Amino acid sequence: MVALTGGIASGKSTVCRLLREKGAHVLDSDLLAREVVRKGSPAWEEIVSHFGEGILAPDGEIDRVKLGEIVFSDPSEREFLNRTTHPRIFQLMAERLRELDQRTGGKGVVILDIPLLVEAGAEKLFHLNLVVDAPPEEQVRRLVKDRGLTEEEAWMRIKSQASREERLRHADLVIENSGSLQELEDQVSRTWREILSRAGKRSEGEGDGA
Repeated sequence: MVALTGGIASGKSTVCRLLREKGAHVLDSDLLAREVVRKGSPAWEEIVSHFGEGILAPDGEIDRVKLGEIVFSDPSEREFLNRTTHPRIFQLMAERLRELDQRTGGKGVVILDIPLLVEAGAEKLFHLNLVVDAPPEEQVRRLVKDRGLTEEEAWMRIKSQASREERLRHADLVIENSGSLQELEDQVSRTWREILSRAGKRSEGEGDGA
């Protein structure tokens, strides 16, 4: 299994799409995070009890924008949210992995998109850690241009995550995403070949009783 991580607006979604096109099985932890906090779930109950109903959308689901405004400006509130959701996300991820293993017979490469891999202390749980990297200034530019944040809001979100240096320290493979889409596609192709090569060597080692 390969854990894919990177800072906000680093290009993780695009890289996941390109890897999926090459045949990888991709599990998106952000989608799992949405699932564990659906209206009426235990995590939903805890979050609403803690933050109040002011974080809810008209349909009763958690408004991620409203909640984000709170947790990205208050480390203690962010810690509470992570403590409430992370164990449930990883539990659901384990269930999805078992289902995937049953469907595929354990064949193929599984990519787990985990934006907060380092923050969750899970960087040692996987065969490979793949980091999608971009300069912070480029992250800010994308957040302002694509998501409508102010520069101050963008920097606040970047600084709420693990530092660029910390993520790279735990990386086995790195895709640097500050150039063109073609450059990114070329890097993804090289990285995919490397992943397949390492997966093949690991399988040979396991077959030899290593």
